[in-house]
Amino acid sequence: MAKAFEEQRSSPDLAALTFEERIGIMADREAAERDTKRMTARLKFAALRQNACVEDIDLRIPRGIDRALLARLVAGDWISRHNNLAITGPCGVGKSWLACALG
Repeated sequence: MAKAFEEQRSSPDLAALTFEERIGIMADREAAERDTKRMTARLKFAALRQNACVEDIDLRIPRGIDRALLARLVAGDWISRHNNLAITGPCGVGKSWLACALG
């Protein structure tokens, strides 16, 4: 928050803002920085082996993946409900990659 305050002091554009608006900007930035640090720490702790993301899932190839189910998994509601996810299938089909993408 101190960093955001210093930036506000040196920026002439922010002088026109009210006190509440400036405090709001600093609070929003602090919350975003904390979220980023928290996410970075969790990803590091998870030690995911593959750098995968859900945007790279190719649904054009028929693999039997239900698009609606995948959309629900990507939304992450199952995580907030403290549910588990079991991904099954034969060797080499991308189970670990998919788990890392949903990570």
